Amino acid sequence: MKPNRRYLVLTTVACLGLAAVLLYGWLRPRPAGNVLTLYGNVDIWEVRPAFNDNGPIARMLVVEGDRVRKGELIAQMDDSRYAARLAAATHAAANLRAVLLRLTHGSRPQQIAQARATMEGLRAIYRNAQSNYARTLMLIPQGIASIQDRDDARAQVRAARANYRAALQTYSLAVEGPRREDIIAARNAYAAAVATAQLAARELADTRLRAPAKGVVEERILEPGDMASPGTPVYTIALTSPLWVRAYVPERDLGRIAPGMPAQIMTDSFPGRRYTGWVGYISPTAEFTPRTVETPQMRTQLVYQVRIYACGSPGGLRLGMPATVLIDLSRHAAAVGGGGRGSARSCGGRHVIRE
Repeated sequence: MKPNRRYLVLTTVACLGLAAVLLYGWLRPRPAGNVLTLYGNVDIWEVRPAFNDNGPIARMLVVEGDRVRKGELIAQMDDSRYAARLAAATHAAANLRAVLLRLTHGSRPQQIAQARATMEGLRAIYRNAQSNYARTLMLIPQGIASIQDRDDARAQVRAARANYRAALQTYSLAVEGPRREDIIAARNAYAAAVATAQLAARELADTRLRAPAKGVVEERILEPGDMASPGTPVYTIALTSPLWVRAYVPERDLGRIAPGMPAQIMTDSFPGRRYTGWVGYISPTAEFTPRTVETPQMRTQLVYQVRIYACGSPGGLRLGMPATVLIDLSRHAAAVGGGGRGSARSCGGRHVIRE
């Protein structure tokens, strides 16, 4: 029995020693490696374009899977009402432009000559009436003209004088031309009509839906005959650029990476292919590890979201695809200033995308 007891003691001591060695090997600080491996999923931006007005859809020009270019026509509404509105606004603006031109050009030479001739003719009538009145006054003492004749002659003088003065004012207005206030009012009315026509033209253009960016049609939401409105998307379009991998880095590794560092992206779909990329964004706030990338070692850890942008538009990366990211820590890049979201201008770790 003694040898068995000694054997058990030795075996127990050996097991405890082995456990201590393994525990020390597990808990002791490990030297930082040259490559940081992260796991995540491919992500992209999506847009859901919609018409900017209301009306029935006449044509849908693309389907799921079609690639579209920025500005490409992808759908069209019934534009009959908007075309008629534009035609009416255009004609109204043309009429007011003609009125403005008539006022700015002033009176025609023929109109001035006509007003002058009328004025001179009435002036001659007025002078003749004055002469008749004077002769009538001379004939009254001789009994040739009566008091009634005198009153008639005086009334003719007054009427001829009023007609002459009216013709004189008409001639003066013809020479001076339209009033400055009338020209300003006509100019403003014409400008308002032009703005109305431009708005009608814009509304007509809004009946044609164009792709806001280069991408791939993911979903065709409406069909011809459906009623379109500004709040109802027509398509879902996945933008082909930029593409990035949304991954999460533990807090202990946060200081080992920086925006602009080069990276390699790998997927299970193409095991032998590596895509070049760079760290374009690091979240300023921590969060719990998402379950899509959760591992037993990371379940209780806080992590920071990072985005590793792929150079160009690699065709092998698809939305939601699991991906592995390798970041070369030996090429630690200093953070550099960058442009707006998705404004990557170069690859190789020299540009940062800021949110």
